[in-house]
Amino acid sequence: MVGRRARLRWVHLVLGGALLMPYWLLSVVLLGALNPAQGQPRQLLMQLLALFTSLPMAAATALVPTVRGLEGAAARALCTAARPEELATGPARAWPARWRTALWFVLHVFFGGVVAGMSLAGTPFAVVLILNLDGVRDFVAFWEDRFPGWMVTGPALGVGVLLLIALTNAGCGALLARLAPALLGPTPEERLVAAERRATVLAQRNRLARELHDSVGHALSAVGIQASAAARVLRSNPDFAAEALHAIEETARAAVAELDTVLGLLREEDPEATGPAGPTLAGLDDLLRQLARTGVTVEAELAPGLAGLPAPVSREAYRIVQEGLTNVLRHAGPAPAGLRVGLAGDRLEIELTNPLGATRPSRPGGGRGLRGIGERATALRGGSTAGPSADGTTWRLAVWLPVGGTA
Repeated sequence: MVGRRARLRWVHLVLGGALLMPYWLLSVVLLGALNPAQGQPRQLLMQLLALFTSLPMAAATALVPTVRGLEGAAARALCTAARPEELATGPARAWPARWRTALWFVLHVFFGGVVAGMSLAGTPFAVVLILNLDGVRDFVAFWEDRFPGWMVTGPALGVGVLLLIALTNAGCGALLARLAPALLGPTPEERLVAAERRATVLAQRNRLARELHDSVGHALSAVGIQASAAARVLRSNPDFAAEALHAIEETARAAVAELDTVLGLLREEDPEATGPAGPTLAGLDDLLRQLARTGVTVEAELAPGLAGLPAPVSREAYRIVQEGLTNVLRHAGPAPAGLRVGLAGDRLEIELTNPLGATRPSRPGGGRGLRGIGERATALRGGSTAGPSADGTTWRLAVWLPVGGTA
């Protein structure tokens, strides 16, 4: 694993050296035109100077927004940073991100040029030293004179050159890997935008999960009770059984339609996709008629003017009533219930009561249904309470929603 990582980082550095070449050649041409002096020492100095004058040109190129995505992809594949998922994948649109990308690009091409030059020139030289060929005798003699008694030989110097190349490669590669998340990663502003986008997606999915729980859960509870009632009177009252079966068909068809809508939205790639329109308080009469077929008698008191409520408030209020009545089916069975939906000033009030069944008492604190009701109320800046009465004979659910609230 370590050997593979070292090879990948060496390839990454050599790639940086290849990227440096056009800037370095251009610098050599420009400096040669400005100072056409001859001589090998002068030429070596000019080439070394060209290495540093090419870096500003590389930095200017790296200010192009798409460079960050390309360099991030290369670093993710070859640099093997400790946490490659922190590297940005998109272009650098803001200037702070562009300046950080420019700094990374300069380091990449500079270290790449050093490592590539040492690898391409130093490796053959080290081989010649190890073989102790005639062309390096003067070089070896030079170091023997400088370090007498150190047993300086051609093979020893060749191994030293190879070790220097390996250490330089490892050091530069490790440094770039450490700097990659800081220079190629998202800026704080981009992290904030990503977090907000993620929160939007999670909120949308949570809302769709509540839609599924309320609509499908209510349908299954109603279907279960209707099927049980139909089975009990199938021979004694076939007309009632037929009506119950018809109600099961209608309930199942409506549930499948809502399920298909919600699943379609879950497949949407756009996190801003709107949720299902869903029924509103205008559909309460159909809901109460459906419950009547299950044996649940609901004494409803509906205030006038509910049709004029804002659509988000009306939809959430319908789902709250639906979930409350579903809880009646689940925990109290076909027991009578009382429903009051009224307007008090600038808020909508919902109150649902039912007797606590002796055989199926409600659970203290409720389950997902009551939690979903609380989440819906909170989303509209409202509130809810639920619990048994003081004498323990009645369960009461109370919800209040600001009429001007938005989901």
